Order: sequence, then structure tokens, then C-alpha cells
Amino acid sequence: MTETVTARRSRITPEREAELYGAVLDLLREVGYDALTMDAVAARTRSSKATLYRQWGGKAELVVKAVRHDKPGRTGDIDTGSLRGDLHALLAREDDCTMEQNSALMRGLAMALHQNPDLRQAFREQLIEPEMAEFRRLLQRAVDRGEIRPDCPALDFLVHMMVGGFATRTLLEDQPPTRAFLTSYIDAVILPALGVSTS
Repeated sequence: MTETVTARRSRITPEREAELYGAVLDLLREVGYDALTMDAVAARTRSSKATLYRQWGGKAELVVKAVRHDKPGRTGDIDTGSLRGDLHALLAREDDCTMEQNSALMRGLAMALHQNPDLRQAFREQLIEPEMAEFRRLLQRAVDRGEIRPDCPALDFLVHMMVGGFATRTLLEDQPPTRAFLTSYIDAVILPALGVSTS
């Protein structure tokens, strides 16, 4: 059975897969998760619905794979030798235009994640947990280098602080986050909370 599924999946080229994922993300930004249908994806990409279901199983899986495909690389690939350098390098992977697009995308997914357990589970398993594991490794390297005390209480809240800066800019100020804003936020809030020098 696994061989059959693998053979079927191999028929879609990487270029075609990227095209499909791009169309899914465009639809998400335009109509949100709830209004996005497999029919709409099939029409936008000139695909058959049967192919989409055979390849991805359903909407939740397709959406999560599209979001994951659009990520600009793995956090684990970054190692500049300092936590400040690593966090700045994370931000440097996206320009302001991409951040604005991602902000619109997350607005389209936010409510759906609360209301759709299948989407939430796929999102957690394929995006959040792997990304968190890589982020913890990045932080552990900073601890190992002596930049952060192992018992620093802010370590447990770093992701909350990072997401908070992103979300607050979007929700309260009605502006997408920019690289300049998030870089300043890291230097003024994140690193001091961790006891890391910004000089």
C-alpha cells in the first residue's frame, strides 16, 4: 500500500507542487480557511479534485503543507555564533513584503485553528513542534556558549514574547511587522529579558 501511495505522489513534479502550494496560499489570503474549498483549489490550479485528495487527503493537510513549503528555511540551519546574530539572521530571511503577506496569511488561519481540530493537529505536528524543537536547539547553543544562564526564567517565555511582538504590531497597531521593528524589539525586549548583551 505504501509503495502505491508513493508511486502516485511521485507523479507531481516539485515545480507543480510549488505552484499548487502558491495557489493555496493566495486563496487563503483572499478568502480565509473556511471559505477555501478543494473545488476552488482545483479550479485555480487546473487540477482534478481527485488528484488533490489522493495527494493530500484533505484541506487541512494541503493547507499545512503549503504553509510549511513557503517557509524560508529551517531555524536549525542558522548558527552565527551568538544568540543576537541568530535571531537577527532569522528575521533577515524575510523582507517586509513577505512579512506583510505572512501576517495576512496568519490572520486568515487564526480563527480556523481554534475551530478546526484537524487543522490544529496538522499545524501542531508538522509546523509548530518541529519549529519549536529547532528553536530550543538554537537556545541551547546560547546556553552552552554561556550567553544565557541555564536557570534564566525568561527562557520559558521566549516564544510567547516573539509571537507577542508580531501579533501586537498586527492587531493593536493595524500594521504588519517589519524587519526593522522586530529587530528593535529583539534588542530592546527579548535579549535584555534573557540577560544577553545587545552590544
